[in-house]
Amino acid sequence: MAITVVELHHHGIRIGPRPEQVKEALIFYRDVLGLSPDSGRPHIPTIDGYWMDVGGGAQIHLMGVEGLSRFAQGSPERDPSSPHVALAVPDVQEAKTELDRLGVTYWVIEGVVGPQSLQIFLRDPFGNMIELHQVDTCRCVARTRAGT
Repeated sequence: MAITVVELHHHGIRIGPRPEQVKEALIFYRDVLGLSPDSGRPHIPTIDGYWMDVGGGAQIHLMGVEGLSRFAQGSPERDPSSPHVALAVPDVQEAKTELDRLGVTYWVIEGVVGPQSLQIFLRDPFGNMIELHQVDTCRCVARTRAGT
């Protein structure tokens, strides 16, 4: 059995860490691509940036980082600020169980983007990083942040 993916939530892009680079990224994604920043992006220590809304159904996360982020687990291969795609699953604990059953290597980060956040990171056979998290727990989809 495979993991069930129900939504594409965000694509994480690394940008330069200097304030002028972060501002340059905002200007490009806002003024050239017409995307709006999510004003409710939580403060992520040492990772400056913006979460840009894409049609209300997903986001592009602009992450201003140089080198390893403080959330990396020992190597660049396990750094959640590396470029990645984030997908929502119906039950993140069931996804972990299925990854274990399939013998897939992954790592987990908890509490970075909120007290209840649980993010599972893994790499595909080609080295691309994928994040899995619980559906309806991410600000990436506008319906989950109505009224915030």
